Amino acid sequence: MATGTRVQNHKMEFTAKEDPFGDIRSKGAKRWIIAHIFHGTNKFFVLIIFFGTILTSILNSALMVIIGVAIDEFMAGMGDRLFQYVVVIFIIGVGSPFLNLVNNLLRETLAQRMERDTRQEFYTNLLGKSQSFHDQQKIGDIMARTTNDVRMLNFLISPALSLIFESFSALVIPILFIFLFYPTELLLAPLVFTVLFVITLRSYIRKLGPVAARLRGEFGQMNAILNETLSGIEVVKGSSNEEYESKKYLKNAQLFRNAFVEQGYIMARYLPLLLIAFAVTFGLGHAIFLNLQGVPSMEIGQIIAYVGLLGNLRFPTFISIWVFSIVRLAISGSERLLEVMNTESDIDENIQGRTAEIVGGISFRNVTFSYPGSSQPVLHNIGFEVQPGQTVAIVGTTGAGKTTLTKLISRLYDVIEGQVLIDGVDVKDYHLESLRSQISYIEQDVFLFSSSVFENISFGKTGSIDQVIKVAKEAQAHDFISKFPKGYYTEVGERGVQLSGGERQRVAIARAFLADPKILILDDSTSAIDSETEDKIQYAISNILKGRTTFLITHRLSQIRWADLILVMKRGTIIAQGTHEELIKTSEEYRKIFVKRFDLREEQLLKEMGVT
Repeated sequence: MATGTRVQNHKMEFTAKEDPFGDIRSKGAKRWIIAHIFHGTNKFFVLIIFFGTILTSILNSALMVIIGVAIDEFMAGMGDRLFQYVVVIFIIGVGSPFLNLVNNLLRETLAQRMERDTRQEFYTNLLGKSQSFHDQQKIGDIMARTTNDVRMLNFLISPALSLIFESFSALVIPILFIFLFYPTELLLAPLVFTVLFVITLRSYIRKLGPVAARLRGEFGQMNAILNETLSGIEVVKGSSNEEYESKKYLKNAQLFRNAFVEQGYIMARYLPLLLIAFAVTFGLGHAIFLNLQGVPSMEIGQIIAYVGLLGNLRFPTFISIWVFSIVRLAISGSERLLEVMNTESDIDENIQGRTAEIVGGISFRNVTFSYPGSSQPVLHNIGFEVQPGQTVAIVGTTGAGKTTLTKLISRLYDVIEGQVLIDGVDVKDYHLESLRSQISYIEQDVFLFSSSVFENISFGKTGSIDQVIKVAKEAQAHDFISKFPKGYYTEVGERGVQLSGGERQRVAIARAFLADPKILILDDSTSAIDSETEDKIQYAISNILKGRTTFLITHRLSQIRWADLILVMKRGTIIAQGTHEELIKTSEEYRKIFVKRFDLREEQLLKEMGVT
């Protein structure tokens, strides 16, 4: 796939402008890894490493041969060229480590590049997943994939694949030198060893595969439990449930440990470690036998050189015991990454969709919705019309579907049946980024990023400090922000932990004011604000929301009464809609809300409203 093109074969809410690995992700972990290795200028690094490794193996093998020749000439009394041999041996001795140094530098650079590119690819892919996808994920497991599974791809390049290729060269080149410079009979020991080595290595890799997959899976599960427990630590401590959580975590840690032990058993039974000892011993005996038989090319120096070449076979033998373990872990990690990246999103960004400015008219036409993975509808046959600039209050008991209804407007989820239209256009026909950039959503449980107050308010729409201060004043947030030592540049901590609930909500409201949305959704967003502050915010909201379509999910009578349209919901359906005065007269369910809220008898409420 050409660089700079977008991926269209998978539904995504967001795709990077450049995604050269989009097509290859569906073709398996190995092909995806290879695509990363040879991506862009990486291929030149690979080429240099390839030739550098071959040359290093040639020099190391040549060194053994030269040493053997030098020993034989010295023992034969031909010491006049000894100095020349020493010089050559010195040059090779210095040149080979230098080449190794260059190779190590290049392979480490290649490894870091691969980790960087993979991490960016995975993170961008996560951003493109729909809300329903993230609803079904364990955050700890996703974090394990993002950190450790991606990190394994770094180790795959350096040292694993680099050492595997070095091992291959160290296996083939010495055998080639034996073939070129020594009697062909001496090929018996290294060739038999190589055949047995390949057979046992294949069996070793096959056994490692399932264990490596279990290791990565158990690590992800262990991380998921850790994240969940720490996120809910207040609940754990409040219910004195530490012992139960400790045992649950220990159980998964034990499974992780058992997988490592099983891997250790497989490595402990690695047969090539025994084979290399037999090969060197047999090779030495064979060379001595040929010497005793009077074979002319098998003098003492040549025997030493031959055994030295056989000794080079120790490197691939010893290195393979743990290098291939890294390879299997990296492949298992890659499969876990691709499992997430190849999961289709429910919602497509619709690149060619409508990008026009929203006016604010909203229409629900016979909408039915159920969450992915559930057959039970949350909303049934929802229908209503909202004119641009109107304020809609949604009321009802807990679990009536109020919040779910509002999330369909910004297409966080797609309807199962029916249509949601904005300005007469189905939300599915809008460019997703354009649609959501014109809608602001403030929830009761406000999420703030662990950055400064200024950055949190200007998140989504960059504003100057003067603009931020202006909207903060309108949201009644300026006074408490000004009391911080660093003012608007004060770090609020993770999830805004350094702020109270009311302060977090006011920062979120200021953020919405700055975004200047065409549609604003307030989901009980003033629940943590005292009455005096709420009155001030209501005044600011009434001013800034002129000409904007607003949805309020609330039980506060002060907010409900001035709504242009009130939707009364029960068990996923709209059972009544109209103005406050209309619903007091016509809707028994609506009256019950106020009877319970203000501890009134229904007759008294009707009398106070002037209804006979």
